[in-house]
Amino acid sequence: MAFSLCSTKTLLFLFLISAIPIAFIISMELAKQPTHVYHYHSSGFFRECAKWDDLNRRFLVSFMEGGIGEIAVPEDHGSSLEEAVLKEVTVVKDPDLTGNSSLGIVVDRPRNRLLVAISDILGNNYNALAAYDLSTWDRLFLTKLGGSGTLLSFSSALLVPFLFEIIECVSSQWSNAPHDICHPDNEKSFADDVAVDAEGNAYVTDAKSNKIWKVGADGKFVTFIRNPHFIAKEWYKNLIGLNGIVYHPDGFLIVIHTFSGMLYKIDIAKEDHEVKLIKVAGGSLAFGDGLELLSPTKLVVAGNPSGRLVESSDRWETASVVAKFKGPAHRLAAAATVKDGRVYLNHLLGMGYPKKKHALVEAVFSI
Repeated sequence: MAFSLCSTKTLLFLFLISAIPIAFIISMELAKQPTHVYHYHSSGFFRECAKWDDLNRRFLVSFMEGGIGEIAVPEDHGSSLEEAVLKEVTVVKDPDLTGNSSLGIVVDRPRNRLLVAISDILGNNYNALAAYDLSTWDRLFLTKLGGSGTLLSFSSALLVPFLFEIIECVSSQWSNAPHDICHPDNEKSFADDVAVDAEGNAYVTDAKSNKIWKVGADGKFVTFIRNPHFIAKEWYKNLIGLNGIVYHPDGFLIVIHTFSGMLYKIDIAKEDHEVKLIKVAGGSLAFGDGLELLSPTKLVVAGNPSGRLVESSDRWETASVVAKFKGPAHRLAAAATVKDGRVYLNHLLGMGYPKKKHALVEAVFSI
């Protein structure tokens, strides 16, 4: 019997298939979250990162469509049984960056500024670091990072040779004769997350080409940090590479490689930026995304599952996954922040229309 996409049975089958995930999402949305949640209404569906600004009692969130918003939290919020849904207010909408996404953010309190990783997530042709004053929201600097800066149009005739060039680039990345396309100024890049050290230097991860850009406190580009440890053995694990990054008060960086789950310690005090692979026991960190230090010995990894708590007793030479938290999986946890000693996970997806309802979910870890 001939198969027809227009037959009644086929249409019924397709309806049932689509109804299953929709029913799952609805059930997840209706389920009561066992931990505290800050809900807020937003103009967009995608919010990549959120950080708590304690001085101004607000969450700051980055827009995947480009821009920054604030969610003010009143002093008495949470005093009633039925908490009001908070409201997102746009504070940055930079016309110079139209068409690019605002991704990882970090509050640089000593310099009263917010650092924002900017990227063209579809073409990987533009990457930048922007800094904004936390009081006036004036832009302090905009530093263009690597990326070809040109849009490529792929025809079938060009796609195969280009793929071979990329494969050759990856295989020769650490040889003595790198290809032009692998040069940091030419290669496809994806500025994903950012951290800031005690002197105000910023470090931006490149999730596509597995490197880190260093930008000085004045906004001037300083150098790249590249290392063979950043490249996973399996090619497919490099599809999303270096991602979440934090600065440790003892003077080093901790960075996660998303698809492989590898965790790195980078000694920025040394001239060669010594890179060590942190030996992690107790579970995998694969699909880890945003990072946040809960204390000098405790690190929160947001991602899939929603959150993992990692501890170290030897200054991050080794570490252990000691607890996990499972939140609303359908919303996709992408970043973590700490408010009043409590961990909140920012979730990428907002639900509803025309108002999109987003969730910042408290993560209470259990073994």
